[in-house]
Amino acid sequence: MSFEMRHDGYDDLLDAIEEDGGYYLACPNGHGTVPPRRVCPDCGSRELTERPLPEKGEILAATTISVAGPQFEDDAPYVTAIADFGNVRLTGLVRGSDAEPSPGDAVVVGIGETVTENERALVFRLD
Repeated sequence: MSFEMRHDGYDDLLDAIEEDGGYYLACPNGHGTVPPRRVCPDCGSRELTERPLPEKGEILAATTISVAGPQFEDDAPYVTAIADFGNVRLTGLVRGSDAEPSPGDAVVVGIGETVTENERALVFRLD
């Protein structure tokens, strides 16, 4: 018998990205974070409100993983990246491109699956 474990907050974010583009959490001081956080990491505020995630982000850094841990063993080699989406940064897998993206490349965020464990993951595609 198998079942899918749900990670509150994070899976809610993935659901939202699949449905309508996603969101981030903003504190009254303008800092942004992504679920499952319940406290602003910059100022400690617990007053977080949902704001729409920008449609496009920008690659800050990317790297190709050739030797992966057990969770991503069958995915290797794969590219992972950090992208800036305004008030938040997201880390995800890069799909749909044979080349490693460069800093400044525009991306959109979506949801894909890992090959090894068929788990949902944040995925960036070059725009």
